[in-house]
Amino acid sequence: MNNPNTTHRVLREVLAERARQDERWGEQNHPDGTGPTIELLPGWPARELADAARATCQLHADQGILTYRDVFGEEVCEALAENDPAKLRAELVQAVAVGVLWIEAIDRRRTQARAEEVPQ
Repeated sequence: MNNPNTTHRVLREVLAERARQDERWGEQNHPDGTGPTIELLPGWPARELADAARATCQLHADQGILTYRDVFGEEVCEALAENDPAKLRAELVQAVAVGVLWIEAIDRRRTQARAEEVPQ
């Protein structure tokens, strides 16, 4: 389990960024623009891209070469393929949670690198 203080710090940064966004652009109310048939790339409906991202994530996990790019990409693609508001919300929560996890991992690596630089 990750240190809760680390997660709280990252979430405070997310909250600060949200405040900056609101200050800059005010309340935003755009359409979702998601759904299984929406083409995210030419010729790639969102559902097909989500399926490909899921398969790639599983393949890389099976091969022992899984990356945060794989996991985050899968979650984002799954969200973009959803048009049911409750399911879209759940997928976005998962994507954001993986994003926070990834940020925590980056911070851990930086902390470990600094610790290794200190002469013993």
